[in-house]
Amino acid sequence: MIHHLTIPTDGPACHEITGDLSAWLRDVGAVQGLLTLMIRHTSASLLIQENADPEVQTDLLAWLDRLAPPSDHPSMGWITHTYEGPDDMPAHLKAAVLPTSLQIPVEDGRMALGRWQGVYLMEHRREPHQRRVVAMFQPL
Repeated sequence: MIHHLTIPTDGPACHEITGDLSAWLRDVGAVQGLLTLMIRHTSASLLIQENADPEVQTDLLAWLDRLAPPSDHPSMGWITHTYEGPDDMPAHLKAAVLPTSLQIPVEDGRMALGRWQGVYLMEHRREPHQRRVVAMFQPL
């Protein structure tokens, strides 16, 4: 079973998609199996992360900006791919260190996530985008 999610974004942010995925698993009658997710972009990522305290997402985004600041930052003068804007190549770098696909076991119709875990689409670009995630459930 395959499902396509479209998530509108408006700049760098963590977009929790756990609820959308849970609803789809319920709709298809998923019981036991494996959920595979893949984002169809090279400048955004998927991540399982804490969903209890929003400061976690704030700190994660700040860390990513320290790891790969915009290409117009003095420390990024080595970047050559700049024609799509100063946030583009750093977004590719962030997507290179974070996952772009995830596999999550499904038990008793629910993703086998920890108590404080959620599934997130991580937007790395400044401009609004329509991000697409492909979800596939493989029953056991």
